[in-house]
Amino acid sequence: MKFIGKLLVGILAVLLIAILALYILVQTRWGAAQVSSWITVNTDYELNFDLMDHRFSSPTHLVLKNVTFGRDGQPATLVAKMVDIGVSSRQLTDPLHMDTITLFDGTLNLSPQTAPLPFQADRLLLNNMAFNSPNTAWDLSAQKVTGGVRPWDPEAGNVLGKKANIQISAGSLTLNGVPASNVLIEGELTDKEVVLTTIGADMARGSLTGTARRDANGGWKVDNMRLNDIRLQSDKSLADFFAPITTLPSLQIGRLDVTDARLQGPDWAVTDLDLSLRNLTLSQGDWQSEDGRLSMNASEFIYGSLHLFDPILNAEFSPQGIALRQFTSRWEGGMLRTSGNWLRSGKALVLDDVAVAGLEYTLPENWKTQWMETLPEWLHSVTLRKFGLSRNLVIDVDSTFPWQVTALDGYGTNLLLAKDRQWGVWAGTATLNGAAATFNRVDVRRPSLSLTANASTIAINELSAFTEKGILEAKASVSQTPVRQTTINLTGRGVPLNVIQQWGWPALPITGDGNIQLSASGNVQKDSPLKPTVNGRLNAVNMDKQQVTQTMTGGAVSTVGTPAPTP
Repeated sequence: MKFIGKLLVGILAVLLIAILALYILVQTRWGAAQVSSWITVNTDYELNFDLMDHRFSSPTHLVLKNVTFGRDGQPATLVAKMVDIGVSSRQLTDPLHMDTITLFDGTLNLSPQTAPLPFQADRLLLNNMAFNSPNTAWDLSAQKVTGGVRPWDPEAGNVLGKKANIQISAGSLTLNGVPASNVLIEGELTDKEVVLTTIGADMARGSLTGTARRDANGGWKVDNMRLNDIRLQSDKSLADFFAPITTLPSLQIGRLDVTDARLQGPDWAVTDLDLSLRNLTLSQGDWQSEDGRLSMNASEFIYGSLHLFDPILNAEFSPQGIALRQFTSRWEGGMLRTSGNWLRSGKALVLDDVAVAGLEYTLPENWKTQWMETLPEWLHSVTLRKFGLSRNLVIDVDSTFPWQVTALDGYGTNLLLAKDRQWGVWAGTATLNGAAATFNRVDVRRPSLSLTANASTIAINELSAFTEKGILEAKASVSQTPVRQTTINLTGRGVPLNVIQQWGWPALPITGDGNIQLSASGNVQKDSPLKPTVNGRLNAVNMDKQQVTQTMTGGAVSTVGTPAPTP
């Protein structure tokens, strides 16, 4: 019996010496290399570390120095100067589930290709780490990251696991191309739901704070978000700038406040923007709201050729549409003011009152093309219930027929300017007049126009202007059919007889001042020339009693009478 006892004691002593030797060897560079080689050869992972350190003062902690870890054939998932692994009695039943894993001074790359990882932890802690998450919905890159995830149970396609609490700060961070610094994020993951109870960051020389949550379908709800003093320059167009929002399944905004922001893109800009948005949901290219509100003002807004100064906008959202309580702006040297409603049922914009004063506006070169273009799907009609113009200057620099009107005044009611997504004058009444005008290098004074439109015809009941010596008066009508058949009856008394030559009628064989009577008709169609459709008759007599009558057929003129000599 004594021999068996001594034998067992000897075997136990040898085992203890072997364990102690292995313990000492593992903490050498040679031992670290052997462990790294064994794991690399016998698993689907590659591991390299220089040293393992264990101290009896902290018996539940193993420290690895200069660690590189990753999947075979993939870029390294982890590169760190030190990894502190906290173990517990749980390792007896689940050896790959750690108590804590703390990463120091390195880089952690987590992507769908790297997950699932072979181990888990009750807590994953980061200390001065860089963090990258490429090839995911959130293209994330962060530096100087400190914080933790509890618990950490990575799985395929979900590097943070299905359920975890997150508390992370970062010195700098870039999310989907948007940089930020001094970032703080606190929240919770539950399956595919994300609740961010704290979001704080310095970005674009300003700051962002708020709370938000993501549902299982990928939609976001912003409970509260505030942006202060943002100064952002983008290389994207305005549509591309907001594209990430439109691609979300839904975005529900509880409260969004923007203060003193300056944003700029290649063809757009806004300065000194203050914005307050409440209770609005964006989803699948549309919006919904029960009691939403928008208040916005800025010093300057630019979008293409549109340039607004001091715009102010106040609107309310409801299931029925948008109530535009106020819109005012300085535009092209003048003032623009309106209010009204956009109605969801008919996608109709109804402006109750439009006032334009002091405008100095040159029409864009392609304004005729824009007038013929189809309006977007959300805008089927535009109605001005009441409008007023005061002291405006409007210029068209079209080389084929330039014109301008000075001190343009006007008023009108129930003017339907768009119908079935097409611009036009479809209904209503309007009266316009100016102090002076020039039409294709012909100067006139006191031009005036009065019209009435209905579903079948635009009737110009009055069209008059004073020339250098006389007066021109006319009446006209334009059909609302696609052919746009137009008729005009023009009378001139004491006017230069060549006045209509500048407007397209061939030169007359008589000269001087006199009286003219013109009746003409033609078709003003979108893609067809006007001249071949014009038929008319002109009678002119000058002060010397010379008289001529001409007939136009298909745009060609024939003279019926010849001028008689002066007696």
